[in-house]
Amino acid sequence: MQPLGPDLAHTHPRPVHWVATAAAVAAVIAGGSFFQPSDAKATTSTTASAQSTGGLPAAKAPDPRAADYPMDCGRARPDVIDRGSADLDGDGRPETVAVVRCPTAFGTPPSGVYALSQPADAGAAPRVVATFVDPKEGMSVSDFAVRGKKVSATLLGYSSAKVPRCCPDLQRKVNWRWRDGKFVLKALPVPGSV
Repeated sequence: MQPLGPDLAHTHPRPVHWVATAAAVAAVIAGGSFFQPSDAKATTSTTASAQSTGGLPAAKAPDPRAADYPMDCGRARPDVIDRGSADLDGDGRPETVAVVRCPTAFGTPPSGVYALSQPADAGAAPRVVATFVDPKEGMSVSDFAVRGKKVSATLLGYSSAKVPRCCPDLQRKVNWRWRDGKFVLKALPVPGSV
C-alpha cells in the first residue's frame, strides 16, 4: 500500500479529531435541549383526529416539501434529501423527520434535520416541532433512517477549516427517541473507542 503523503494528513484521524467530534455532538445535544417544542407533549389520550377515523391513527404524515424550515438558503428553498415518517411520540398521528440542505452546484452544504407535525389549521404548512441538527453546526448527515419510534443517522463533520467540504473526516452515529415529553439524543461510541 502506498503511503498517503503529507498532503492527505487530514485523512488520518487523531485523538484531537475525536475530541472535535465529541464537542460537535455535545453541541447537538445541548442545542437539542433549546430546540424542544413547547407544545410537544406525549399523550395517551384519544385525539380528535383519531376519533374521527374510528380510533385509527391518521394515515397522512406531514409533507416535508411543504414545510418552512428555519434556515437561510437565500432565494432558494431547501432541498429535502431524505425523510421518514412514524408516530414518534405515541399520540396516534405520524410525524415526519426530514434531512434538508440548501441547493448548491458543488461541495456538500451542511444539513439540517427537523421533526414535522401536521398543522393545526387545514391547508397550512407542516410545523417544525424539533430541530435535531442545525445547519449552523456545519455537519452533513448519512445513513438516515426512521424505524419504529427511533430516528438514527451518522453525523459527518470536519476536524478543521482546511478539510475540503466534499470530504468530511469525522463521523459519529446518533439516534433520537421520544422520552418524557421531548426528543432525546443518544450518541453511540466513537468507532474503535470500545
